[in-house]
Amino acid sequence: MQSTAAHWHIYLLTQSPVALGALGLVRVLPIVFFSLLGGVLADRYDRRRLMLLTQAFMGVVAGALALRTLAGHDSVWLLYATYALLGAASAFDNPARQSLVPRLVPTPDLPAAITLNLTAMQAAQIGGPAFAGFLIAHLTGSAGAHPAADSRALGWIYGANALSFLGVVLALATIRASGVVAAPPSGQHEGLIASAREGLRFVFRTPLLVWTMGLDFVATFFSGALSLLPIVADRVLGVGAVGYGWLVAAPAAGALVGSLFTSVRALPRRQGRVLLWAVGGYGVATIVFGLSRSFPLTFLALALTGLADLISTVIRQTLRQLLTPDALRGRMTSVTMIFFMGGPQLGEMEAGLVAGIFASQVVGVTVSIVSGGVLTTLAVILVAMRSRALRDYEPPAA
Repeated sequence: MQSTAAHWHIYLLTQSPVALGALGLVRVLPIVFFSLLGGVLADRYDRRRLMLLTQAFMGVVAGALALRTLAGHDSVWLLYATYALLGAASAFDNPARQSLVPRLVPTPDLPAAITLNLTAMQAAQIGGPAFAGFLIAHLTGSAGAHPAADSRALGWIYGANALSFLGVVLALATIRASGVVAAPPSGQHEGLIASAREGLRFVFRTPLLVWTMGLDFVATFFSGALSLLPIVADRVLGVGAVGYGWLVAAPAAGALVGSLFTSVRALPRRQGRVLLWAVGGYGVATIVFGLSRSFPLTFLALALTGLADLISTVIRQTLRQLLTPDALRGRMTSVTMIFFMGGPQLGEMEAGLVAGIFASQVVGVTVSIVSGGVLTTLAVILVAMRSRALRDYEPPAA
């Protein structure tokens, strides 16, 4: 809900695709700077306690944004500062979070656990944006194609997000599994720099990690155009804030369908090929999204991007966890996080810059989205030709 409101908020304040894309940039820069440190800490300290600290901090930041917006002191720079702080917190939170998951279930159940985790996330990403769109329309009076400039009411959405962190902290406090990291073979911790280097060496000397990480970055960088959805909803389709909320929820709806399917039917053994087909389908669906002038077709294309992304995410996350020892999982996640989180955020900036080149916003948005889909599809073809290890990958039988 907060992400949906923040993008609409920036659109109200600036009407600029570049300003919308910059929100991704200010979020990803702290991730690039702090993620390696976050990975080292996740491999040294109790991961559950580390998450308690990061989630509490993010709740305070969200609360500050809500209070400032409700008081009428909102600005683009306030939103950028908020997302920079949230990005910095996620650089420490995400390595601890992903490293903790294999501790919660037996190894054979890990793919199902990752799928269930993604199912819960996708359900929230369906309901959250749709409900946020409804609230934006009724709180700000922007149900039509040209929203009103009053953005103060968006503070109520930010406040709801701040309160939701209480539930997150309570859930973490009741987890019984240990968050203590398995001791490294030597029983001794290296210095921070040496420990970070060890994580980097492990990732970049494991070809499957390199290929999946690079493909994920390229696909999300070129096809990361969701930040342009306020313009698509307002100028291209004319569906206003309510339609915008549904468009934001569309990828999650497709992903939810995919997660339900993969939870009852195992993926084929030749998962490398499934991954390549999924990312290729993501690129093709993005092209359709960019060319569409129909709300139902746009919704369907976005849903297909979510479905394809879900399938590739399950394969990538399971592969990474199975290949990585527990004592290195935090650092592995921190390195890959630069790519799987940096790709979408930098892609938003790239999409905004390309769209901003053209005098017509409609033409600029179309060119930005379609070109991203084409480049993603070409990247998949190139990787399929170059990497036999990825093309023929099969998960361990046990």
